[in-house]
Amino acid sequence: MKGMGNMMKQAQKLQAKMLKLQEELAERTVESSSGGGMVKVVANGKQQIVSIEIEKEVVDPEDVEMLQDLITAAVNDALTKSQEMVSGEMGKLTGGMKIPGMM
Repeated sequence: MKGMGNMMKQAQKLQAKMLKLQEELAERTVESSSGGGMVKVVANGKQQIVSIEIEKEVVDPEDVEMLQDLITAAVNDALTKSQEMVSGEMGKLTGGMKIPGMM
């Protein structure tokens, strides 16, 4: 039974570390851009878009589709970078072990 108690304590410590890491990652950001930097997107570790910057030169009322494509590309890339950041940090903490519900 002593082994089970130790395992439970270790699991609780790991859970506390993971929660702390999630809080820290929520504050960290990644940036992505498209169109040679004409559209910039910043996302945080909670996979939320924090900001979008669009250079006025890329805003063309005659070509709204291009702007939409640039925004979509930058957002998708920022979210991918955010997920990779979180996965990498969680992997360091768990030794690469996948834990359901934690990412």
